Order: sequence, then structure tokens, then C-alpha cells
Amino acid sequence: MSESHESSTEPPPKLFICDLCGLTSPFSYYGQKPPNTRALVLLEECFVTKDPFCPDKEKFLILGSSCSVCHKCVCVGADCSLFYTKRFCSPCADEHLDRFPSQIRAELAKKRQSSSAAVP
Repeated sequence: MSESHESSTEPPPKLFICDLCGLTSPFSYYGQKPPNTRALVLLEECFVTKDPFCPDKEKFLILGSSCSVCHKCVCVGADCSLFYTKRFCSPCADEHLDRFPSQIRAELAKKRQSSSAAVP
């Protein structure tokens, strides 16, 4: 007796994994122009997923992108990456801090102070 297996018409989900924090999520699109978004063009190639909290097909979430320096896959979380004209992972942003404008350096310093104060 042979078992019948249902064949799925959808391909298995592709997974986005942040190289820094380990965030893992299926993504539905990678690029600058997510489907069903009319004239929207993102400023970088991004991993995108449909917004699970909204039935509107045009709504989506940006999970992350690749660091423009080392090409690690990083999420958009403030502890993992920074977007300033391009995406930078936190280690590359720290390494090249002197190349950022003073306002960005001040924001990063403030963020570091608040996160170090939160650690016991």
C-alpha cells in the first residue's frame, strides 16, 4: 500500500538570519522594490517579509540587509546595524566611526552609554 503525499505548490520559505544577534525569520523578497508596493523603491537591497499583523498586501516589514563593508547579513535592530546612506553592521560602524558625521558619532556614543548602563 503506497502513501499519498500532498505536494505543496509553494516553495519552502527562505530564511533571513542576522549574523550578529541570530534573529531568524522567513523572508518573502530580497531587493529594492518589494512586490505590490506600486512606486516604492527602497534605498538598499533588503530582506522583506509580509507584515503578519496587517491584511493589506502592500504592508511589509524590513528584516535586514547586508553590511556595505564586510557584507555580513544584519538585522535592522539598533544593536546590530546602522543605516547612514548605506547599511553598516555595528562592528564596521565602530571601526570606521571617524568617517561618520559628528551627529551620527554623538548618537552612537549616546546609544553605547545607555546600553552599557543597562548591563548590571
